[in-house]
This record gives sequence, structure tokens and C-alpha cells, in this order.
Amino acid sequence: MDPKYKPQQIEAKIYKEWEDRNLFKAVVDKGKKPFSIILPPPNANASLHLGHAMYVYEDVMIRYHRLIGDETLWLPGADHAGIETQYVFEKFLQKQGKSRFDYDRETLFKKIWDFVMENRGTMEDQLRRLGFSLDWEKKKFTLDDDIVKVVYRTFKKLADKNLLYRDYKLVNYCTRCGTSFSDLEVVYVEREDPLYYMKYGPFTIATVRPETKFRDTALAVNPKDKRYKKYIGEVIEVQGLLGPIRMTVIPDPEVDPKFGTGIMKVTPAHDPHDFELGKKFDLPVTPIITTSGKMDFSWFLNRKDISEKYRQRANKYHNQKVAVARSMIVEDLKTDGLLIKVDQNYTHRVGTCYRDGRVIEPLPLEQWFIKVKPLVDKAKKLVVDGEIKIYPKRFKKRLIDILDNFIDWNISRQIVWGIRIPAYRCRSTKKWFIETTAPKYCAICGKDDFIQDEDTFDTWFSSAQWPFAVLATQKGNNIKTTDYNNELFNYYYPTTVMETGYDILRAWVSRMIMIGYFATGKPPFKNIFLHGLVRDRFGQKMSKSKGNVINPMAIVDRYGADVLRAALVFGVKEGGDLPFTEDKLIGMRNFCNKVWNIGRFIDMNRGQKTKAKGQKLEILKKLGKEFKEEKKKYLKSMDGYKFSQAFGLVYEFVWHRFADYYLEQLKDDVINGNIKALETLEEVFLENLKMLHPFVPFVTEAIYKVFEKDGRSILQDRL
Repeated sequence: MDPKYKPQQIEAKIYKEWEDRNLFKAVVDKGKKPFSIILPPPNANASLHLGHAMYVYEDVMIRYHRLIGDETLWLPGADHAGIETQYVFEKFLQKQGKSRFDYDRETLFKKIWDFVMENRGTMEDQLRRLGFSLDWEKKKFTLDDDIVKVVYRTFKKLADKNLLYRDYKLVNYCTRCGTSFSDLEVVYVEREDPLYYMKYGPFTIATVRPETKFRDTALAVNPKDKRYKKYIGEVIEVQGLLGPIRMTVIPDPEVDPKFGTGIMKVTPAHDPHDFELGKKFDLPVTPIITTSGKMDFSWFLNRKDISEKYRQRANKYHNQKVAVARSMIVEDLKTDGLLIKVDQNYTHRVGTCYRDGRVIEPLPLEQWFIKVKPLVDKAKKLVVDGEIKIYPKRFKKRLIDILDNFIDWNISRQIVWGIRIPAYRCRSTKKWFIETTAPKYCAICGKDDFIQDEDTFDTWFSSAQWPFAVLATQKGNNIKTTDYNNELFNYYYPTTVMETGYDILRAWVSRMIMIGYFATGKPPFKNIFLHGLVRDRFGQKMSKSKGNVINPMAIVDRYGADVLRAALVFGVKEGGDLPFTEDKLIGMRNFCNKVWNIGRFIDMNRGQKTKAKGQKLEILKKLGKEFKEEKKKYLKSMDGYKFSQAFGLVYEFVWHRFADYYLEQLKDDVINGNIKALETLEEVFLENLKMLHPFVPFVTEAIYKVFEKDGRSILQDRL
């Protein structure tokens, strides 16, 4: 063995040997217990960030279960990552002086496809560099044709079971991304905005959005508010910036009498609560903000009966961005004597796009929605009854709360990059029909007179089907069957563990349970293990804007993959966030070097042999007893999903008991050729290498190859 362990010189070579020998390949072996994990698919177009390195927990489980004799499958894949990828590609186009609007749908899709395929290999190579023992022969992509077929089948089944509907509803729309989002993709932030008090006929109302006043259709008061009770049902004339308008005062128990003046304007087209009020009181839904985030006054400018003053004013606002128009409107309110006062420090929660942080516009659109209540009820029962177990256990209540608060899921997205929705509208009847294969004739009228929905599926909808879709679409499997009944699927599904960050428990894990059980009649996984977030040394979330992002490949270049892997697990409470520091990397590097040096010492002394002295037999007996206790605790911790505890246990034993105590006690005997001492130390050390292997696979494999004469990998041995 070399005097110093050099990970940069051996890691790539070792990984290639593992792949060349098919040591990661999973098969169906009914004589063994199956253990399966489906890799949460990283973005095919992006390099890995430090959060992806947390896949180490999955590799720990996979390698451990190989060592205890299970038949293991860790299936890799890549996500098309709809809006994220299109967003990145649009920035790429901007640098070329172009935009998505320069291309038709098919051309734009093809360009993004080529863009993604050029970069996909980078991500996969990075997974290899981290030592992840994935079965690469089975890798899948969320836009593979067979995966798309599965997604279509699920969509059709939802429709057949009356769990799907299309409706004109208020949705969360990002005018920058150019698409709607479900409620789970909206990030609410607290911020300060001016609160404008405006004269509204005999009343004063307060609002942060004066620009929507032109599409107000009613005024709402709390029916218990004595100040306004007498006005309920009356039609009030209000002098507006574009002339007088008339609106009715309606009752609404949700109005807070203590907010502002206790009377609220109702704009059904731009506020979720107002939209519901509009349905109740049959109020018109008339938007004034477009999907491009601009003001639309064409409805007013097209009128013949307006004065030139009001026409000029409306024309001034028309096609302006919301923020610009708001400033203009506030100035005109002052000019007309309609602005009473402004509270500059009003704090409220604002919905923002999870992707780019822009303010979400509630806009009315016709979209596809899933009725989630029946799906939620069954998903919740799986969790409550323990058919799906959660580690750490404290997240069980959080998952149940998430399921309890689900609302109908908007799965339509107004982007090109994704799975196009297989829904078609009859031109003559305006009715919709769904087909899993492209139809030749309209299912409504029987003619060749229909158009396909332009929208694509929410990426979370397709990825919610990932665990069963990737197994159902492996080579040789028949996905035409309605129950996904094939050998590989039956052996590995439900999968054993879904491991991911607690931050997507709501967005992804809960939805996988709902959709997976609906599509297959089985839970998608038996266990959920949640890890925490990697933070900087100050406990701050990593982000490019903060400048605290760490490239995992840079760490591997400097320290090797084992050091990074160990640093992400060692001393971390299960499900807890991890402050990432250079000191921890140095500590794990020192440990890997310690393990290497122990192996080198034992290897150097495998020569002349003599019989053990009596007094040393007691030490050897003590070592054997302590090792058995260590292994017993290790197995219990690993089986109980307490991986950091298991790693810490072996770390302490190897460094502070085996090296600092037993090697010191037996050093001279080993050097002098004591066969019993050497054999005992070697046996205990090799067993500890196996226990360490799931965490630091490269250094343990490199050492194991020195001692294993028949060329076996540590992956082929058993604990």
C-alpha cells in the first residue's frame, strides 16, 4: 500500500471496475429479499448541487443491504424539470438576442430537447464521481415515450373515475414564467407595501392594489358590522377615474371589520376570495391584467360612449406594467380628490413564484384540476395505519397535516417543455375528450374537426408517478396491461424506501402517495426517510444570490468523494439540517487517512509468524467481545434508519478503540510476527471496513482489494 491515500488517483478507477463487473445490476431473485429505492430524479439539464450529494443516504442503504444479502435495486433517472429547464433555456436564447416567441411549438420543443441532451451526461457523470451505486442499465427519463404513455393512462383513469375536471377558475400565474402554478408552488413572503385609502361613493376603502379597482363588481361588508349593515343590498354609485360606476353592497362574514375601514372592494378576476364571492353572488369575472403582466383597458377603449378625457386616461394606463400603472393611477386619484391617505408601512403576506420570486398574479384561466379529496383520504389512511412508515417519526404528523390541507390540484401549465396534455376539444360542440393515443376523429362529433390542448402537465404530476412508472417501463415489461403486472414490477414494487429532503414532503412525497396508490392499488413505497437541508456554516440556506453555494465537485476534486459523503452524514441528527464547514471536511479526511494507515500497518506486518503469548490472549478476547457488541449496535442502528448513529459508532470504535488502544497494546506483538494477534486484528479490521463501506466506499474498497486475494470486491462479501 502507498504511504499516503490518494483518492484522486483511485476513485474513478474503482468506480469503473464496479460498473464493468455489473456489481450494481439488480435482478429478480425470489430466493432473496428485495430492497429497492428509486432515485429522486435530478434535473437532466443541470449540474448537481450540494443538496444532490445527500443522495449519499440512499447509497448508504443500498450498499448496506447488498452486504447483508438482499437483492438491491437503485434505479436512476433524470427529470425534464419543466419550468426550470424552459426558464434556463429562455435565458440562453436571450443571450442570442432571441426569445421563445420566435419559434413555433414543435421547433421550440426540439431546441430545448437538444439543449438538455447535450448537458444530461454531465449530471450522470457527477453521480458516478460521488460513488453512487446506481443500476445504470435501467435509467429512465421523464420524457421517455413509455413514461409518457404511463402518465397518459393515469390522466385517462382519473377522468374515467370522475376525479378530473376542467374549469374556469382563478389560478396562481407567474407573468415572467408565463404559466400557472398549483398552490404548493407559491411561496408566501412578508413585505411592506403602501395601503391606499380611496373614496368610494359614501365610503372609504383601503387596498394595496388600486389598479384592479376598474374591475370591481361589488362592495363587501361584514353582516355583523353595525356601521354598514343598513347598506347591504343597496346599489351605490361610485365616482371612478373613468367615470361613475354602480355596484351593490353584499354581505361577507370573512370581512374583518378592523382592517382598514371595514369595507372591501370585490374584484372576482384578481383575488381568490373575491372569486368565490363572485360565484356566490353571480358577479362577472372581468380581468384587467393580462398573462404578460400588463394592464388591459381595451374593454373600455372599445366603447363609443366615453368622453375624450376618460379615453386619454385609459389609453395612458393601457399596456403598462402593473407597477407603472399603479403609480399613474395613484397620481390621478390625487388629482381627482379620491385619495384620502396612504399608509406607507402596511405589512402583509404576498404570494411569489417559487422559481423567480416575482409576485404571483391571481388570474382566471380554464385549466384541468384533480379532485383530490378521495385520493387524499386513501393516502392518509396508508400513513395513519402504518402501511407507509416515516423516519424520523416526527414527520408523520406533518405529512398528515399536509394531506388534510390539500385543495384541488391544478395540473395545467402554459409551457412547451413537458408532456403535452392528451385532451382534445371538439370545434363544433366546444366539448372536451381525452385519448391516450392521438385520435384521427373527434370522439364527440365523429369528424376530423378538433384541436389538442396547448398546455403541458405540471411536472409534479408526472413525477408523482415516478416510482411505478420507471418499474413498469423496464425492458421486456408489458405496459399495455391495466394493472402493471410483470415480474420486475411485482418483485420490487412497492419500493422499499423513498428518501428525499423534508422540504419536498408537501410538493412531491404526498403526491406520490396519492397518485401511486390510485394508479396501482398499492402504496408506492413502504418507508419514507427524510434528510435535512445543507446550510452554510452560519446556518443560512445556500443560494446563488447569497454567494454561499458550494460546488460538490470542487470538494471531490480536493478531498475525494468519501470525505464529502462522510461529512454529510457524520454527527447529523436524522432529518436535521446540516451546517457545512471546512473543519468537518478536514476531520473526515483525517479519518479516511487513519483507516488507510491502519490497513497499511496490518498489511506491512503480514510476514513472519509466531505463537501468541498468554497475556495477549486476554486482550484479543476483549477485542473480540467489544467488536461483537459494536456490530450488534451497528446493525440495530442501520435497520432503524439511524445512519449517522451507525457511522459514528464505527468511527469511534475504529479510531479510539481499535487504533488508539488495541493496536497500541498489540503493536509490538504484530511487528514480532504474533500470528494470533495479527489474524484477530485483520479480521476485526476487515469487518469494520464492511461496516464503513456504505459511508466511505472508495477507501474501504481500495484497502479491501489489498487483503482479498481472489479479486472479490467488498460489494460481493457479506456482513
